[in-house]
Amino acid sequence: MTTSLNQDFSERVVINTNEEQWHTSPSSGVERLYLERDNMGEFARASSIVTFESGSKFDNHTHDNGEEIFVLEGIFSDQYGDYPEGTYIRNPHNTEHIPFSNDGCKILVKLRQFKDGDNTRITKNTITSEWFQGLVPGLKVMPLHEYKTEHVAMVKWQPDTQFNAHRHWGGEEIFVIDGVFYDEFGSYPKGTWIRSPHLSEHKPFTKKEGALIFVKTGHL
Repeated sequence: MTTSLNQDFSERVVINTNEEQWHTSPSSGVERLYLERDNMGEFARASSIVTFESGSKFDNHTHDNGEEIFVLEGIFSDQYGDYPEGTYIRNPHNTEHIPFSNDGCKILVKLRQFKDGDNTRITKNTITSEWFQGLVPGLKVMPLHEYKTEHVAMVKWQPDTQFNAHRHWGGEEIFVIDGVFYDEFGSYPKGTWIRSPHLSEHKPFTKKEGALIFVKTGHL
């Protein structure tokens, strides 16, 4: 695929991935659901949801400008190890690997989006890592990565939690891992991806379901 998608970063984008079309990849058993991508085909700057069927793999490849992964379901693997559901991975510029899954998996993948000089490789199991108290009652935060203005974290919302109205300097990107996330513009169930532009503003909250979200700020 060479068509660009969601490349106007001044616009707010909301995608419910439960309702979107899947696309084949160059590797049998690996499919992709596109969130954003430029028109560079297999060398695109892109964000996608990717599924591996049991026993499928991708050819060895090098990460030009980095690869960022969050494992949504199953166990994702490469020649360096196995990464179960809830694992956060950063593979910096010029690293390479051969990804596969023995039993199948689903991952959130962001390609070619590292800032210059961001060379730290990270593998973090968010299921076993420590949570910290957030800025308001009912909110817990797990920092995952920080470089210059970019911040990446997991945020756990208890039911009926209200956060302060705030503005996104450098933008904000959210993927709803579990539950339902809300703000004054709508409701966002599990599997929803939200990209909000620089200096956009909202007042998020949860209802009875609570929510678990993957959040990036300051990177757009």
